Amino acid sequence: MVNYKKPNCKRFNILFTCIGRRVSLLNSFKKAAKELKLNCRFLGTETTELSSALQLCDKKFIVKSVGHQNYTKQLLEIVKQNNVKLLVPTIDLDLQVLADNREKFTAIGCTVLVSKPNVVNICQDKRETFKFLVKNGFDTPETLTARQAMAKKSLKYPRFLKPWDGYAGRGNAIVKNRQELAFYAKKIPNCIVQEFAQGHEYTCDCFIDFDYQVRCVVPRKRIEVRSGEVSKGQIIKNRVIMAQAAKLTKTLRAGPGVITIQLILAKGRRIEFIEINPRFGGGAPLSIKAGADFPKWILSQLIGKKSRIKFDGFKNNLTMLRYDAEVWLKPYGD
Repeated sequence: MVNYKKPNCKRFNILFTCIGRRVSLLNSFKKAAKELKLNCRFLGTETTELSSALQLCDKKFIVKSVGHQNYTKQLLEIVKQNNVKLLVPTIDLDLQVLADNREKFTAIGCTVLVSKPNVVNICQDKRETFKFLVKNGFDTPETLTARQAMAKKSLKYPRFLKPWDGYAGRGNAIVKNRQELAFYAKKIPNCIVQEFAQGHEYTCDCFIDFDYQVRCVVPRKRIEVRSGEVSKGQIIKNRVIMAQAAKLTKTLRAGPGVITIQLILAKGRRIEFIEINPRFGGGAPLSIKAGADFPKWILSQLIGKKSRIKFDGFKNNLTMLRYDAEVWLKPYGD
């Protein structure tokens, strides 16, 4: 069971770090708190004021970048001074820092929705992800270092290249021959070379409670992606995918909270896992809208209230078409 301290009242604050553009996620938590009759304020951190979701928080904090030596100290001070009982990371950047310091937050009464340090490392280092998947019998595309790939004389193409520590689709490339491999392997920092898995790409939102039990898995078919994040997606209640994703999540001992697992459903219904992200995915609003109310389940457990959670209790075939919206800031001096 996760070591956490239950709030002794229904009035507390929730902090989102690196909140960026996570407006839908923020609003989902606000809606859940209202339904549970919780008196919550929603806080956010960013390195700049120019963040749409930050502007919609009840209180906003400008902090140092994740790599700064005072980053953790700043977060701990915000938590102490603002009665923060739940901290929700939203992107990959600070997951390892939060995991490494999770007990410091617990000591001051704040639960952090982050997996243990070794789990975060397995997910964020794609070389370690490959080793974990192979060791535990999960299908995954062959993964080589750029040097290993170049040393192979008979390598089948196309190949998929990306940084082993990358995120949000940055630095990804598809190469069709040895010449392109040699070129891009030098251009992409920390490059790894993978088999190009062909088929339909899915992301699974997996909910893990504070007892490390996998309670719900929602597969989302990725119809269209923009800048590494789904822009068009559809819920597909594929029970084979759900069972395999749940097995992977349990084997990894990820959680608490929501993690996203990316996979390719190849020919012959073969499932090839390609990435694991131990945080809310950008497309999580689709799963929440379909009935997998992650924010409500998280807040309920935090205050000691049981939720009725059905493993497959969400709507099938719901489709999400995302679009841009605006947040307006008053001119300086007004």
